[in-house]
Amino acid sequence: MAADPKPLKLWDRDKGKAVEEFMPDHQTTYETRPLRAPGQWLRATPLFDKLYALYQDAPWTRRNIDPFVREYHIDMSEFEERRYRSYADWFVREFKPGKRRFPEDPGTMGAPAEARYFGWERFGPEQRFPVKGQSLAAADILGNAERAKPFLGGPVLLMRLSPVDYHHVHYPDDGRTLDHERLGHSIWTVSWTAVHNKPDIYIRNERQVNILETEHFGRLGFVEFGALTVGRIVQRHPLDRPFRRGEQKSVFKFGGSAVAIFGEPGAWRPADDIREHTPQGMETIVRLGEPVAISLRSA
Repeated sequence: MAADPKPLKLWDRDKGKAVEEFMPDHQTTYETRPLRAPGQWLRATPLFDKLYALYQDAPWTRRNIDPFVREYHIDMSEFEERRYRSYADWFVREFKPGKRRFPEDPGTMGAPAEARYFGWERFGPEQRFPVKGQSLAAADILGNAERAKPFLGGPVLLMRLSPVDYHHVHYPDDGRTLDHERLGHSIWTVSWTAVHNKPDIYIRNERQVNILETEHFGRLGFVEFGALTVGRIVQRHPLDRPFRRGEQKSVFKFGGSAVAIFGEPGAWRPADDIREHTPQGMETIVRLGEPVAISLRSA
């Protein structure tokens, strides 16, 4: 089928209403069968990713910043004030101190990414991820059945970062990293439309798998996915050191990307509005640090 970009219907938590969003992406990312588009196949290779990153880091790409900010109504007053050396440098901009805060209540999980969220209270071994015609079990995403075993029947959060978003990822709670591995290779878009059309995107893409032991939410399977033109998931916090709630974990270098969190059964549940809109196929827009889950351990 021909490419036919359509708006995504999202729930905007802050506005309290449904909104429509067009993805700022290339037309071929919406092909029904991505592998049939030669241009998209090329764009999904690590080599293209590296060359594209070099281009976007060139000084003359600064001229693309202001038009992008105007088109997508990005509030630059929230971000650090400095001269960006390139479009890629601007893409990994950081918030000013205090612009985002994590919950003081230890039993409330703050959003680790500023993104669009799906959430499920229970993800069983036979349950399908939200795609057509193919099962993406926890073992597929986490790399093996043994690593996934503690999370079967537990809650899941899936967050998609649009190219317009802040692209740093933060820790949702205090804790330490028990295990980590880098998997995958291809770099496809993770737009909701593309996931429907290419259901194995989440297990083909470059991804960083982390098993975290947290103080208030138990063990988490925390997975960062590279996506179209995002082959570089750069770890900012040393994985051999304990981490604190709200501390920066990693950064995605250019493009769109995604994060998934798997939890142990009965440990926590996603926030009510996320769970309410997920069955409707509607992502919930959540700002960094806003509540995304509640601990059930002391409930």
